[in-house]
Amino acid sequence: MRFSVVMAIAAALLPPTASIAQNQTLARPNLVHKEVVAGMPKGDKQEVKVLTATIKPGDRTVYHTHRFPVTVYILEGAFTLEMEGRPPVTVKAGESMIEPPHVKMTGYNKNSSEVTKVLIFYVSDPDVPFLDPIH
Repeated sequence: MRFSVVMAIAAALLPPTASIAQNQTLARPNLVHKEVVAGMPKGDKQEVKVLTATIKPGDRTVYHTHRFPVTVYILEGAFTLEMEGRPPVTVKAGESMIEPPHVKMTGYNKNSSEVTKVLIFYVSDPDVPFLDPIH
């Protein structure tokens, strides 16, 4: 099954050929974010998690770390991430960011009236928790 998914993605990325009707168009992905990161899992198998979160106005995440990099895409609103030893980062709808592994952090919806909705991608070793709370 994994091979067929890879082949479908590869076919979508190939340039059009003469065998495709002239009036037909091909869907193309748009690059939102590209970054070289350290700390990705290196085992024979990885687990991919896709999560969503809705953060109410004024709410924040638990103070935590991640064992592997986390990709966050903002669907609605804005999200501010405060990381230990770094300046705060704010990303808005249509933008994305990578949260580094092993850094203490918390995120906020600092807006007083709009919710923030995020889409999260997490690749880890199998059965690794998404985050580790810091007490």
